[in-house]
Amino acid sequence: MPRYFFNVRHRLAPAGLAQDPEGEQLADANAARERALTVARAMIARDRLVTIRDWMDCSFEITDEDGQLVLTVPFSDTVAIQDED
Repeated sequence: MPRYFFNVRHRLAPAGLAQDPEGEQLADANAARERALTVARAMIARDRLVTIRDWMDCSFEITDEDGQLVLTVPFSDTVAIQDED
């Protein structure tokens, strides 16, 4: 099973990227996207950090074991958009 690393990018932070040193083994990129959304929801719901005032300014930059970018998952993807009919 491939290992994916869930690095958090904050577009307004000076350092910009918090790297995930451990990663997680998941079946594929779709499973990695679902995991990123689950973790983002949990972070938004419980973590209040002084350095991050708005989680919607963050995204996961998911890389593979070779350090290649596989997916970018904005935390804003956790919010369902409703169609206007």
